[in-house]
Amino acid sequence: MLKPGWIILFLCCFLISCTTSKFSKADIRSSQKLIGLEFSDQYIDTMYNYLKRNLEAYDTMRTFHIPNETFPSILFDPHPSNFVFPEITDGLKVNCDPVHLMVENEDELAYASIAELSELIKNRKISSVELTSFFLKRLKKYDPVLKCAVTITDNLAMEQARKADRDLANGIYRGPLHGIPYGVKDLIAVQEYKTTWGAEPYKDQEIEHTATVVRKLEEAGAVLIAKLTSGALARGDVWYGGQTKNPWDTAQGASGSSAGSGSATAAGLVVFSLGTETLGSITSPSNRNGITGLRPTYGRVSRDGVMSLSWSMDKVGPMCRSAEDCAFVFDVLRGKDSLDATTRHAGFHYDCSLDWKDLKIAILDKDIDQDTTAAGDNLRKVIELLDSVGLQMDSLELPSSYPFRAFDIILRSEAGAMFDDLVRFGDINLMVEQSQRSRANSLRQSRFIPAVEYLQANRFRKLLIEEIHQLFLRYDVIIAPTLGRNQLWITNLTGHPVVTIPTGHDKKGHPTSMTIIGNLYREGTILSFANAFQKITGFHLDHPPGFGN
Repeated sequence: MLKPGWIILFLCCFLISCTTSKFSKADIRSSQKLIGLEFSDQYIDTMYNYLKRNLEAYDTMRTFHIPNETFPSILFDPHPSNFVFPEITDGLKVNCDPVHLMVENEDELAYASIAELSELIKNRKISSVELTSFFLKRLKKYDPVLKCAVTITDNLAMEQARKADRDLANGIYRGPLHGIPYGVKDLIAVQEYKTTWGAEPYKDQEIEHTATVVRKLEEAGAVLIAKLTSGALARGDVWYGGQTKNPWDTAQGASGSSAGSGSATAAGLVVFSLGTETLGSITSPSNRNGITGLRPTYGRVSRDGVMSLSWSMDKVGPMCRSAEDCAFVFDVLRGKDSLDATTRHAGFHYDCSLDWKDLKIAILDKDIDQDTTAAGDNLRKVIELLDSVGLQMDSLELPSSYPFRAFDIILRSEAGAMFDDLVRFGDINLMVEQSQRSRANSLRQSRFIPAVEYLQANRFRKLLIEEIHQLFLRYDVIIAPTLGRNQLWITNLTGHPVVTIPTGHDKKGHPTSMTIIGNLYREGTILSFANAFQKITGFHLDHPPGFGN
C-alpha cells in the first residue's frame, strides 16, 4: 500500500504530465507574438524540451503554499549611488499659533484639528469616550450615504477610549494622539476583525494579526473606530459593497484606492485615517476629497500586516485635514520594524515656524501651464501667491526620456505574483469589476509578462532614481500638479515622499490640489512647507456641505 507522501507525489506528477501533454511547438510559435520576438523553427525545436521542463517546475512550485506576508528575497532599494542619509535629528515643533477650541456646538468637533482635540482631552474638557461616541454616531449616520466603512469597530473603539481615559486619570498621557478616533484602510489587518481588501473573494477574511501601524497608534493612545473601504485589491473606489462617494459631490466616486479614508476624513467622520499608495492611492483621493495626504518615503513606514500589491512600490501614510495633523500621525508611524525588512530608521524634523524663503524651490511650470483644467487655473494662482510673498522659484522639468509605458509591468508583475492563487483557481471571476481597466483583468494579463522584461524595467528604474537624485542635490521642494503627466509614476518608482494639499475648488465645488515633492526622508521639509502654505490660505479649512459643521 502506497504511503500518503507517495500518493501526493504521484498526483503531482500526473497533473504535470496532463499539463505538459497539451504543450506543443505551435504554442511557442504563437506565444512569440505576445513578446515581440520571432525564432526560427530550428531554435524552437531546441527550446521545446527546455520549456517543458520550465512548465513542470512551475507546476511543482504551485503545489507549495506561500503565506501572504512573505516578501520576495529580492528587496527594492530606492537609494541612489553614494546616497548620504540625513542626520538623525528628531523634532516636532507644532502648534505655533495655538487656537483654543471653545465647543459651543458639538458639531464643531467634527472638523477640529488634532492639536485642538488633544488639548481638550489632555485638559479633561472632553473625555475620549465622549469624543469616540460622537464620531461613531457620525459614522453610522453618514456611512449609508458615503459607503466609506467596511466595519465600524464599536467594541474595540469604546474599549480603547475607556483605557485612554483611565490612563489620563492615572497621570499617563501618551501624546497628541491620546484618545483621538481614527480609521484605517481595509487593506490593514486588525485581529478579530475582517480585513476584506475590498474584494468579493476576501469579504469574510480574518487575519489573526494586527498590523504594526495599528499597534503603534494604539500605543500612542489613538482609538480605532473603523476599517475604511478600499477599491477592490487597491484599485479605484469600487468595492464589493458599491462605490465609495465623494462628500463634496455624492454623485461622484471618492477616487481610489484609499477611497474610504479620503471620504471619511473629508466628511469629518474620523479625525484622521491611514491610506496606502502604490501608484496614486493616497494622492488621488486626497485630491478628490479635498484633504491633505502624505505619501512617505519608501520604507519609512512598516507594511507588516498590510496587503501587498507591489512589494517594491507600496507605501503607508496618513490622510488628514492639515499638514500639521499629518506630522503628528507620521511621527508615530515612522521607524524601523523587524517585521518589514524594507524599513529604515531616519530622523524626522517638522517645524511649524519654518521660514520657507530659506528653501530651494522649483516648480514644474511647463506641466502647470499645460493643465487647462480648474486645477491648473488654481495652481497658477497659487504660484502667483507664492511669488507675491517673496518665494524664489526656479523652473524645472522632470525627466521624460524613459519608457514610462513599460514601468507598469513592475507593478503588474508583482501583483500577479501576490495574487497567483486567485487567478489560477478562478476566484478572480468573483470580483465585481471585470472590465479592461479592472484589477481582475490586470492580474490575468500579468501572467504574460516575461521575467526578462520585468528586470529590464527595473534597470531603467535605477537610471531614473539616479537622475531624480541629481535634482534633489539642487532643490528642497518641487511643486507639481497632483495628476500631471509622469509625476506620479516617477515619484512612486523612485520612492520619494510627496504631500498633496488643497488649492481651492472648481466651478462645481469640487476640490483641487497641488503636490509637493521632497527628497528621500525629508517628510519634515515638505510638511513644514505645506503648513506654511496652509497658514496663509486656509483652503484646508473648507468642509463639504451637508455633513455637519
